[in-house]
Amino acid sequence: MDPSTGLHVTGQVQTVDLATCRLRVTGLVDGPLELTYDEIRCLPRIKDSLLLTCPQTFQDRATWAGASLSEILKLAGVQPEAQEVQFVSADGFKATLSLERVLQPGNFLAYEWEGEPLPRLHGFPLRVVLPAEIGFYWVKWLVEIQVQ
Repeated sequence: MDPSTGLHVTGQVQTVDLATCRLRVTGLVDGPLELTYDEIRCLPRIKDSLLLTCPQTFQDRATWAGASLSEILKLAGVQPEAQEVQFVSADGFKATLSLERVLQPGNFLAYEWEGEPLPRLHGFPLRVVLPAEIGFYWVKWLVEIQVQ
């Protein structure tokens, strides 16, 4: 448990350098992207109070805000044959979901928690937020989105 946020902590905390880090969108896209943190913060913003559930382990409720995931994929131009999306963390962790589930309304990449920058323990600078999915898919320290 993180005493400063009241949220549960999973994974090994990563330090991501904002000066050099880019979110890469690769794979079956018309135009691969490398977006800076500031470019992501300029995209349409989504804010929601959500329950993050890791089944039989914990549940955490918090308010997250960030950039629309479907907008980022739209910018890259997902190709018609794409079926899945894999999220890749700075620590090497990967989680894959169907494109259909990823494109659901309300999915976003969080850069804020409770109106503040996302804490490092919880994925700074970017964390995947998928309201209809369990916590396993809420990848922290996101560095790449691979469209497959």
